[in-house]
Amino acid sequence: MSPTAPSREDVLDAFAVEATPDRDTLERYLTTYPQFARDLIDLSRELARTPSDIELSAADCARIDTAWQQHIVAVGVVDPFAHLSTQDLRDLAHRLAVPRQVITAFREHRVLLTTVPGRFLGQLAEALHRTVDVLRNAQPRIGAAANSYKADHKPATETAIAFERVLIDAGVDAARRAELLADDT
Repeated sequence: MSPTAPSREDVLDAFAVEATPDRDTLERYLTTYPQFARDLIDLSRELARTPSDIELSAADCARIDTAWQQHIVAVGVVDPFAHLSTQDLRDLAHRLAVPRQVITAFREHRVLLTTVPGRFLGQLAEALHRTVDVLRNAQPRIGAAANSYKADHKPATETAIAFERVLIDAGVDAARRAELLADDT
């Protein structure tokens, strides 16, 4: 009995969260999954696009910020990641010296905050210009699955996972992982 081959979505998701989705990574995926070549190339191009393809004026940015603030107040969102652009998330990952996948896990509320050392949580809060309490009290967003009307199966919420598991899954080496898990508070 052979193992089940990964689905197109699984392969694209894995490529999208690669720490360095560069040419070498793309070639590795194309060699391993040639049946998804067109989709992998399209995704690679999409990931390589810069968000500054269209320059917004200061007035446009102000209107967008005002609309976001009104939306946040209207729905009661207390998400410290809600205002961050893709570039902000990249910068945050760079500043904390972790792969973007780790920041994405925090943004998607998949990290069990009780497993995050106080020192790292403090650095994350500082980088977000928030307090640790705001991070701890952030309300999880309702996933898109909860709003699906044509699902094949009943939507289920993912359970949060330990910070160390997030680091391991993101490919953080053992030495750096030890630094991040040290709690010198």
